[in-house]
Amino acid sequence: MIRTHTAGSLREEHAGQQVTLAGWVARRRDHGGVVFIDLRDASGSAQVVFREEDHAHDLRAEYCVQVVGQVRVRPEGNENPDLPTGAIEVVAERVEVLSESAPLPFPIEGNVGVSEEARLKYRYLDIRRQQVANAMRTRSKATYLANEVMNELGFVYVETPTLTRSTPEGARDFLVPVRLQPGNWYALPQSPQLFKQLLQVAGLERYYQLAKCYRDEDLRADRQPEFTQIDVEMSFVDQEDVIEVGEKLIGRLWREIAGYELPTPLPRMTYADAMARYGSDKPDLRFGQELVEMTEYFANTSFRVFQADYVGAVVMPGGGSQTRKELDGWQEWARSRGAKGLAYVLVQEDGTLGGPVAKNLSEEELSGLAAKVGAEPGDAIFFAAGARNAARDLLGAARLEIGRRCDLIDESLWSFLWVVDAPMFEEDGEGGWTAVHHPFTGPKPEWADNFQDHPGEALAYAYDMVCNGMEIGGGSIRIHRAEMQQRVFDVLGISKEEAESKFGFLLEAFKYGPPPHGGIAYGWDRICMLLSGGDSIRDVIAFPKTASGFDPLTGAPTPITADQRKEAGVDAQPKTEA
Repeated sequence: MIRTHTAGSLREEHAGQQVTLAGWVARRRDHGGVVFIDLRDASGSAQVVFREEDHAHDLRAEYCVQVVGQVRVRPEGNENPDLPTGAIEVVAERVEVLSESAPLPFPIEGNVGVSEEARLKYRYLDIRRQQVANAMRTRSKATYLANEVMNELGFVYVETPTLTRSTPEGARDFLVPVRLQPGNWYALPQSPQLFKQLLQVAGLERYYQLAKCYRDEDLRADRQPEFTQIDVEMSFVDQEDVIEVGEKLIGRLWREIAGYELPTPLPRMTYADAMARYGSDKPDLRFGQELVEMTEYFANTSFRVFQADYVGAVVMPGGGSQTRKELDGWQEWARSRGAKGLAYVLVQEDGTLGGPVAKNLSEEELSGLAAKVGAEPGDAIFFAAGARNAARDLLGAARLEIGRRCDLIDESLWSFLWVVDAPMFEEDGEGGWTAVHHPFTGPKPEWADNFQDHPGEALAYAYDMVCNGMEIGGGSIRIHRAEMQQRVFDVLGISKEEAESKFGFLLEAFKYGPPPHGGIAYGWDRICMLLSGGDSIRDVIAFPKTASGFDPLTGAPTPITADQRKEAGVDAQPKTEA
C-alpha cells in the first residue's frame, strides 16, 4: 500500500496514529535543524516535520514522495486556522523519494503572475495549482449534477457522430480526409442540430448529451475551436416546456454549486427591448446606464453627424472630469471596434455643456439635453449616430466599458433572464436574407402563415438564457412541416436542389410523420467558468488552446508529411459515380 491516508483528510482525531502519505512537496521551510514541508495531494495538504536534517536535505519543490510518520496536534500557537489540516502535523519517521522534479518553469504555489502561454505549455503543472484544480472539480461536479437532472426529467442520453457531412451552421467546418475514399471528406459537427432533430423523428421524444462541437472561426478572445455544449431536444413541446426544463437544469447547478437560488420563473425581455435599452441581445442587468434614443430629439438638428437614421446616448457618471487624453482614448477605443469615433458632451459642475459636440448644437438642443438622457453635473454623455444596429452595438459596448471603468457592476450578483422574440431573418449585405439562428428555426405562431411576406419583421420562436451579460444557452421551436421549411428556404434563396444536397437526409426523414419539437443548447464551458469564478473558458478546459487555436502543450496544429498527404488523399479528385 503506497498510502494509508490522504494528506487533506487528517484531523485532530488522527493524533497518535501512524500514517503513510504520498504526494508532492509543495513548500519547504528550514528552521535551524527542523525542516517543515507541506505535502500536497489531490485532497489538500498537511504539514510534515522532519527532526533530523538527513531525512529532508534532498527534498525540493514538486518532488513526489512517500512519508511515514505519526500524527500529532500542533503546539499551541502554531495552528493554522486557514487550513482544514491546520490543527495537526505529521512527524516524519521515514521518507522515500518516489520521483524527482526538474527545476520548475513557474512556481506552483502562490499567485505569481505567469503568462498564459507558459501555463498552457505546462498545463499538467498548471493543474496542480489549487485554483485550476478546483475549476476542474467544479466542472466534474456540474457534469454529474446535469446528468442527474436530465435523468430525473426522463431524457435519453444519445451520442451523435463526430464524423459527418458538411452542413451550413454559421461557421466554417473542420474537414477530415477519408483515406479509403480519396477525394472525399468528413466534416466535424458544429453542433448535433440535424441529428437531434432526427432523434425526434425516431420517436425518442426526450434526448440530451454533452456534445463536442467544432467550429473553424476567426480569432476571438474567448472562443475555442472545440467546445462542449449540453444539447437538449424534446417532442410535443412549445417554448414554455423547453424554458421550464432549462430553468430546472440551471437552477439545480447554481443551487448546489454556487449556493444561489434561481428566482424562477426568470424574467423575460424581448430582443427588440434588449437592443433598444442595452444595445445588446445579452444585456447585463447588474447595473443601469440604459441607452436613450435621441433620434426624435435631434430630428431638426443642423449638426450633420446627428442627421442619421438613429441617434442614441449613454451616460458615464463622473465622466465629465476625464482628461483630454482619456477622452481621446475613447475615440481610439471606438475606432478599434470599427466605428469612426464616439461623440461626447461634458456636463460641467455648473450644469453647462462643453466639448466639441456642444459647439455644434443649438441653444434649444443644449437646454434639454442633460434632462433627456438623465445626466447630472460632472457626467459625460456619449453618442452614436448612423445605421440603427451598428450605432446600438457601439453604445452597448460603451455601456459595458463604462460599467467596468466606473466600477458600476456588482460582481457578487447573479443576473439571469430570457431574451425572446428575436428576428427570424436579417439582411445578408448582398440584397438577400440569412437566418438569425439557423434555417430550421420556426416562426412565432402569429408569423407562421406570412413570414415570407415580411422577412424583416418576422419573429422567430426562439429564446436565449443570459447570465451576467453572457449568453449561456439558446434554442428554438423547430420547423417540422415540409411546406413551411420550403418557405424558409425560399426566403434564404436556397433552391430545392441545394437544400437536397446540403441536408436531404433530414428532409427525407421529415416525410415520415415528424412530431412538433424544439430544444436548447447550453454552452457547458461558459457555465462551468461562471460557476468556478473564472474569467475565461480556458480556465475550465483541461487542455485548451490559445485564442489563435494553437496548442502550446503539443504544438498542434502541425504540418503533415508528403507521405501522409498522399495516403490521406488530400489532393485526390473524387471518383465520378457511374
